Amino acid sequence: MNTVVRTAADRHDVVAAWREQVPILNRRVHGKPLVYLDNAATGQRPQAVLDAIGDFYRHHNANVHRGVHTLSGEATEMFEAARDSVRRRLNAASCREIVFTRGTTEAINLVANSFLRPRLKAGDAIALSHMEHHSNIVPWQLAAEAAGAELRVIPVTDDGQLDLEALDKLLDERVRMLALVHVSNALGTINPVADVCRLARARGIPVLLDGAQALPHLTVDVQAIGCDFYCFSAHKMYGPTGCGVLYGREALFEAMPPWQGGGEMIEEVRFSGSTWNVLPAKFEAGTPNIAGAIGLKAANDWLLGLGLEAVAAHENELLAYATETLDAVPGLRIIGRARAKTALVTFTIAGTHPHDLGTLLDLEGIAIRTGHHCTMPLMQRFGVSATARASFALYNTRKEIDRLAAALDKARHMLAA
Repeated sequence: MNTVVRTAADRHDVVAAWREQVPILNRRVHGKPLVYLDNAATGQRPQAVLDAIGDFYRHHNANVHRGVHTLSGEATEMFEAARDSVRRRLNAASCREIVFTRGTTEAINLVANSFLRPRLKAGDAIALSHMEHHSNIVPWQLAAEAAGAELRVIPVTDDGQLDLEALDKLLDERVRMLALVHVSNALGTINPVADVCRLARARGIPVLLDGAQALPHLTVDVQAIGCDFYCFSAHKMYGPTGCGVLYGREALFEAMPPWQGGGEMIEEVRFSGSTWNVLPAKFEAGTPNIAGAIGLKAANDWLLGLGLEAVAAHENELLAYATETLDAVPGLRIIGRARAKTALVTFTIAGTHPHDLGTLLDLEGIAIRTGHHCTMPLMQRFGVSATARASFALYNTRKEIDRLAAALDKARHMLAA
């Protein structure tokens, strides 16, 4: 049931109810209540997800698709219900357009190897942005090196936004693929993906969107966006690790060769040659992460049940409060101030190393992420080797932001001494 939030008091009560559903938030770290602000790396699991995975293993555990016995039928039904849950969440046209993977990284590699490599030749180009995660750089880099193609990098402005004028100039007749993050994991920037896809489509350029950071926060409609491929990981949106999704337009999937061979993806096997199964099985070789898919469905159902509008309103309020609060910390520099952002603040503090900050904050029970966030080129763009990142989720509170600010001030004085 969607949550209706009318006042600050209502929001406090609602968020308290959300927090009660996430068991790990009751932990203490170094004797202090846990403040978990590393949600961009992985979200915490609600009890609904833990229960769904446990129920599968306790009562329905069997392999899918290949058995005639009761347990296999139940497991198959649950697995395919998870696929349909994802289809509805993304507004894909058919379940044939939903392929389960190990995560966003594997999904991007699948497209780079099965879709792009057979089409790529010397002199072609692949367009990426300066804010990409390494997993949306390296697979394309490998494909480009193998074919003798080039990578083109779309610049990022000083406030952390995509340079749309530069993008327009980069997308010429040599570009065979555009790969772009929907939401930056290091800056929180929400890219105007529908506008970008419209521009690329007019020039016949296929687009893959990395949606790993979008699904926990945004409504995503792949048909309205107009992308060719879209991928995400379950663990970013409160589901289990080791499970992800690749959406692809059915006509493209049909034309692509399999990427991995084995069981499930075949129709018939002879030593003289094999024929492939129908979609989406053609891209799901071997026994899938059945429990992971079931956990993903539980996470999706849980998130939708809370109400995406209520979640977004709370997270936007957290972002505004965190930005204002951290701006008041002496020497703190926020990197990335795009007009459209998710609830994430990346920063440095003059005279301190982010790793030292992270270590001292951990002693206060506060978990943040420090380092390059798998975005080394972006760090270089902003003239830093590493940053600290506090990323917020629906279960975070203003009080936790206050604890973060106080701990940063304390750490700043300790490191300056």
